[in-house]
Amino acid sequence: MIGRLLLLFLLTPAVELALLIQVNRIIGFWPTIGLIIVTGIVGSHLARREGLSTWRNLNSRLQAGDLPGTELADGVIILVAGALLITPGILTDVLGFLGLIPFTRTYLRRLVMRWFRRKMQQGTMQVQFGIFGGSSSDGNWQGRGQNVPNHTDEAHDPDSSTGPDSSNAAA
Repeated sequence: MIGRLLLLFLLTPAVELALLIQVNRIIGFWPTIGLIIVTGIVGSHLARREGLSTWRNLNSRLQAGDLPGTELADGVIILVAGALLITPGILTDVLGFLGLIPFTRTYLRRLVMRWFRRKMQQGTMQVQFGIFGGSSSDGNWQGRGQNVPNHTDEAHDPDSSTGPDSSNAAA
C-alpha cells in the first residue's frame, strides 16, 4: 500500500509537470496560468453546487427513513473531486471534473462500489486505524461476516447472571 502511494505521489506530479509544459508550449505561459486559475474557480463552484445538492438528497433520504448509500458515495466522490480541482494540474482537473459531472459520477460510483463489493467478497478488505497506516493494538481490523451476530442473548437478558450487569446483581 505504501509503495502504491509513494508511486502515486511521485508519478502524478511528474505527469502534471509534463502536461503543463506541453500546454505552455501550445497556448503560452499566461494562458496556462489563467487555465489553472479558471479551472480552480469553476471547479470549486461546481463542487459546492454538487455537494449541496447531494447534502439535500442525503437529508431527504434520512427524513424518509431510507439508507443514503448512494448519497454518501456521491459525497465522497465530490469531496475527492473538489480536492483534485484545487490542485494545480491538467490531469487532476480532468479527473476532478469527471467526479463532479452527475453522469460520469454515476459511472465512477458504480466502479467504486463494484471494487468494494469484490474486495468484501474476497475477504481482502482491510481497514487500518491510526495515522499514515498505523495500526490498532491488534493489527488490522477486518470486520465481521454478515451472518455473525454482533451480540448474544445473555448479554441483553437482565435476569441472566452472566450478562454485563452481573456485578450489580451480586451487590
